[in-house]
Amino acid sequence: MRDLYQQIAELSPDQRALFEKRLQQKGLSSVKISRISQRKDSDSLPLSFAQQRLWFIQQLDPDNSAYNVFSALRIQGQLNVAVLEQTFTEIVRRHETLRTTFTTNASGEPIQVITPPQPVTLPIMDLTEVSNLEEEVHQLIVKEAQQPFDLTKPLLRLTLVRLDAAEHVLLLTVHHIICDRWSMGIFVREMKALYEAFVNSKPSPLPELPIQYPDWAIWQRQWLQGQVLEEQLNYWQKQLQGNLPVLKLPSDRPRPVVPTYQGSQQSLVLSKPLSDAVKDLSKKEGVTLFTLLLTAFNILLCKYTHQDDIIVGTDIANRNRVETEGLIGFLINTLVLRTSLSGNPSFRELLHRVREVMQGAYAHQDLPFEKLVEELNPERTLSQMTPLFQVKFDLQLAQVEPPELSGLTVIPLAFDNGTAKFELRFNLSDTEQGITGLVEYSTDLFNDSTITRMVQHFQTLLSGIVANPEQRLEELPLLS
Repeated sequence: MRDLYQQIAELSPDQRALFEKRLQQKGLSSVKISRISQRKDSDSLPLSFAQQRLWFIQQLDPDNSAYNVFSALRIQGQLNVAVLEQTFTEIVRRHETLRTTFTTNASGEPIQVITPPQPVTLPIMDLTEVSNLEEEVHQLIVKEAQQPFDLTKPLLRLTLVRLDAAEHVLLLTVHHIICDRWSMGIFVREMKALYEAFVNSKPSPLPELPIQYPDWAIWQRQWLQGQVLEEQLNYWQKQLQGNLPVLKLPSDRPRPVVPTYQGSQQSLVLSKPLSDAVKDLSKKEGVTLFTLLLTAFNILLCKYTHQDDIIVGTDIANRNRVETEGLIGFLINTLVLRTSLSGNPSFRELLHRVREVMQGAYAHQDLPFEKLVEELNPERTLSQMTPLFQVKFDLQLAQVEPPELSGLTVIPLAFDNGTAKFELRFNLSDTEQGITGLVEYSTDLFNDSTITRMVQHFQTLLSGIVANPEQRLEELPLLS
């Protein structure tokens, strides 16, 4: 995901000036999101556009755990459980979204219900007497990650697993409808700051939040009307006009009538020399790393499908206002990126096509994906996992680091929760060691060996690109 500053870096000077002018014309520079005065927890609060989509998905498939956001942390050292409970109690108090459940009003419309703050008591599972400890922990992690939520009940689950007196595993599960990746970073930072303060008998060092998530959801619906909505819609309707292509990736099995959301993951690692070469080329061409990698991904899809009209989804943080920077909630937005690869262009030519697509998308990023789907009303079948696009490409520039708790060593545990929200998703990260990431895929469609080959093809393709970016699309290699 990319924040506003990284997105603006994609724009040319003229486009940046136009973008800033449009912001001023819309009054965005002076727009403030305000706390709704005298709002009571029992009020009927509308869902955000993004929440509304996930609520609908959950109604169709209540046992769906694909939208669980899960973390497991191994904590080594003398953990103060009472202080950890105090820490979580304060985080949950600070963020209304962590106390939010969902129901329907008299008209049958979904609403948010915020419960009053309550002390958090950590359930503790004692495994000190278990012989096959690591196997038991792994089974617990998988079971917890795949346990679905009931949206009418609390959507945050915390469990502390005791391995011995000086070693624990913390399991944290939250539904995506109240949390996104950026939020997990906020949760971790607050956990670190609060535990450090409380373990030393100090008060919370964190300032009160200027707004809560329901304030943003209400503001979003009030602001996205009239000229603002019309300008956003006009761009996307033009960009996505005509018959939208359905990506026809060759699969090992036909699409099921109804997707099961069962999936798996494989790692993708570019060598340090290749990673450096890719980054150097992006700088030389004056584009971001994301734009270059997305261009390569488009070429990979084109070669696999023999289609030259490609649509890919990607996420943006959608936190371009100061009031939302420290807010836990589901603010993320999805952009639909449509690129023409027709005419057998060189990689360099295609790179600049993709940059233009990105520039237009960033300048019109405020339209929620859910609102776009509603307005376009594309023809859909139950076999499609998501509307408008089938595959996703993301580059994480801001990593969620494990909290450095006072006197403790905290190690994140890797796992595969066995689900996939899309047919195929490349989720990469730019790290000091190089470009790495995960490829998430639907096991309804693909065998593990198919994805392994795809990863190898992507690596070979990037090697060919950095070796000679003037090669045309048909000349770029997939095989070494």
